Amino acid sequence: MQDFFHNIVSEIGIFDVIDILIVAFVIYKILGFIVKTRAVQILKGVLVLIVALIVSDVLDLYTLNWMCKGAVAMGAVAILVVFQPELRRALEYMGRGSFMRPAFAQENKEKVKRDVNQIVRAVDDFSGDHVGALIVFEGQTLLEDIVETGTVLDATISEQLLGNIFYEGSPLHDGAVIIREGMIHAAGCVLPLTGSQEIGKNLGTRHRAGLGITEHSDALVLIVSEETGIISMARDGKMDRFLDRKTVEKQLLDFYLKGGDLSERIEKVPWMKSLFAGIKDPGVVKDKVFGGSSGRNTTQEIPAEELQEAVRKFTKETKDLNELKDLEDLMNDPDLEPAGSQAAQTETGEEGQDA
Repeated sequence: MQDFFHNIVSEIGIFDVIDILIVAFVIYKILGFIVKTRAVQILKGVLVLIVALIVSDVLDLYTLNWMCKGAVAMGAVAILVVFQPELRRALEYMGRGSFMRPAFAQENKEKVKRDVNQIVRAVDDFSGDHVGALIVFEGQTLLEDIVETGTVLDATISEQLLGNIFYEGSPLHDGAVIIREGMIHAAGCVLPLTGSQEIGKNLGTRHRAGLGITEHSDALVLIVSEETGIISMARDGKMDRFLDRKTVEKQLLDFYLKGGDLSERIEKVPWMKSLFAGIKDPGVVKDKVFGGSSGRNTTQEIPAEELQEAVRKFTKETKDLNELKDLEDLMNDPDLEPAGSQAAQTETGEEGQDA
């Protein structure tokens, strides 16, 4: 037995370990995507079918085995159809880069903070007055199919405009507002309802719609209950309830400014900061290094060979100047004894001139 395990371990290489880790990670992610969804129940049914196939083959149950084989043969196509929402969500998740950010974050940070403040104030008023609201903040996944169900506005974000949209007498108050690139892009939009059985039965269509859009995209959704005034937030198929004003503001700022600029990210990493500090400016060299005779544009990149020659020239000139300065300091030293002869002084002066 020891020899058996020794042979197995000795034949495993580093690439085998990497292969196993990658497969385990993929399986873990797949299970993470389908957990607490209807896909879990379907997966259980598939496992039961596979077990029935194995048992029928062992016990020679020919009819049952034939039926199970037929079901498994069509299983590949059935899985694509049944798991379509989960597969779409997984592919969209993989397509989002960690360095990519919502377009809203491209705007000036002060504008982002101002718009978030307007939204938070409006949501706080909705909560206090028990006004139902559904606000969708678009991420990397474009929601063009959702926008087409509503009315395009492309208006500046303001507390007053949001209040008018969700006012009970407004024609657009029953739908959702889509926020895109720092603008109220559309209002009165219809969102897909979630099929999750985990959501509480006390939550109505507004909450189910808000949760549903997050299952198909990377959007962030703010929901205000018309009956209770409770503020909820949905993202990635999950919902947080009973939020206060400060929490909403923090979540929105984190959603739009979590990545920050590349320069800010570099500043937070010491070794990257020192690395980029050394290569940020050397590609741009002033003409003064070349004595101003090259006529080169100061913003043009300098070849490495020319840059090295310039450095050598500068070093040599600096060394000569330092030697001359040392000689002048020696001649002007008040503690220096007078020269023995005029010829010696003349010789010293000539050496200074030659230097």
